[in-house]
Amino acid sequence: MPLEHASARTRRLPLLRGIAAAAVIALLASSGAPSAQAAGYDSDATKPNLVAGLSGYSDLWQSSGTNDLHGTVKNTKALQWNDRVTSWINQNATSGQQFRALQNAAYKNSDGSGYDQSISIADGLGKKLGAIYAQGRIAGDLPLTSALVDSSTGTTGAYVSTSTAKATFSYPRPFLKVDPSATKVAGDEDACAPSAVNGSSLTAIRKGRSWTDSTGNLKITRVAATTDTTHAFASTDVSLDAGYGTAGICTGGAFPSGHTTTAYEAGITLATLLPELAPQILARSSEAGNNRIVLGVHYALDIIGGRMNGEMALASRWSDGAFRTQVLEPARAELVSYLESKCGNTLARCIASDTPYTDNPYGGKKIPGGTSQIVTNRASAVKVYTERMGYGFAATSSTRQKASVPAGAESLLLTTFPTLTSTQRISVLAQTEVRSGHPLDTTWSSTHGTAPGSWQRLNLARAMSATVKVYKNGTVKVVSTGGQPKLILLSK
Repeated sequence: MPLEHASARTRRLPLLRGIAAAAVIALLASSGAPSAQAAGYDSDATKPNLVAGLSGYSDLWQSSGTNDLHGTVKNTKALQWNDRVTSWINQNATSGQQFRALQNAAYKNSDGSGYDQSISIADGLGKKLGAIYAQGRIAGDLPLTSALVDSSTGTTGAYVSTSTAKATFSYPRPFLKVDPSATKVAGDEDACAPSAVNGSSLTAIRKGRSWTDSTGNLKITRVAATTDTTHAFASTDVSLDAGYGTAGICTGGAFPSGHTTTAYEAGITLATLLPELAPQILARSSEAGNNRIVLGVHYALDIIGGRMNGEMALASRWSDGAFRTQVLEPARAELVSYLESKCGNTLARCIASDTPYTDNPYGGKKIPGGTSQIVTNRASAVKVYTERMGYGFAATSSTRQKASVPAGAESLLLTTFPTLTSTQRISVLAQTEVRSGHPLDTTWSSTHGTAPGSWQRLNLARAMSATVKVYKNGTVKVVSTGGQPKLILLSK
């Protein structure tokens, strides 16, 4: 039975079988460095405050305060766009995309069967390298990497929980009926009956809209459960089910998305371990988030919030010096060594000869306010990632606010630009972030005032693919994005 929160799942340490990175582990043991599962890092006790980082949501919706999925609409225009985009994506995704969405919905079961998002986003590494990575994870040949990114047990992949945020904002799921007297869907648990859980607080902003039915229900089609027989992410067949009629999904708040949070925790981890492939991995992470909308279990705003959570989480981990040197850096060494050994060449040459990550989620149709979100190469990966940062929402505050980089975010560029100073990396992030004014932008909020940085505006795909001029006086200028990260050192 799928559940939304990592905290609600039974945690189980993966078995370490056939370890290919014995040399790396031996080195760690001889140096006395702790493994990825060891406790005691500063960031273990100083996890980011997700509710504070997502506080802009309170300008759109005010919950009843009792976590009953009821409340008051504060910004009709923004929430109607949220509905429209969500319904369109659910109604227009291809059958192939629906299957990928079900794959990304899977978490590893308590008995060790199945797989999770940190494996099912493998094709972000490319066709060949992604398959090597996935098989290495399945076989237990990447223990340090698995201990980091696993969505149930990983020290980055399961670092933060969305439970408190979901309870705080308490917004009803897209597929819930607005009429409490509606008939329960056959097969759903009693807890999911409309009389027990519904979206009646949204009736007024939905009735009469083209993306709703005659009674005000959002047009959402449930994607049927199926079985994954590909063995791409597990050694056995795996049952796939979105879990619409389970209490863990239907009664849980929509905002922010827990699946998207874990997808980005894994994806941003992999992007920082493999900065050579960062834009593609990040775009694949954005697809995993978007796939929650494909299934109709989340809205666009929920996905944006999940991305922000992943950014906050990994910035905290990368800013922790001990965790960085004792956990993250050894995992990168393990992962690069494994990919090169299985590919038979240097990482750069393996990437150059590989087929990059691609996706065409809507069969070429254009999403409202956007594009068809087709990914074919590195540049288009950056473009699609950037589009999914905003999903076409109209600005709700000034679009002319100055750059707003959250504290610690610069640590996410440590592997992309290791020779730049902290100040220079902040400048790169400031020059590549999106404009202010998005509904979840905390640069400025009518409720919360000026905030110390905006995670919503942080565009890691641009920053990790930037060409940067470095002047003699130490200032930096981003001259382009979408390619391989590069520094141009100037003498003047």
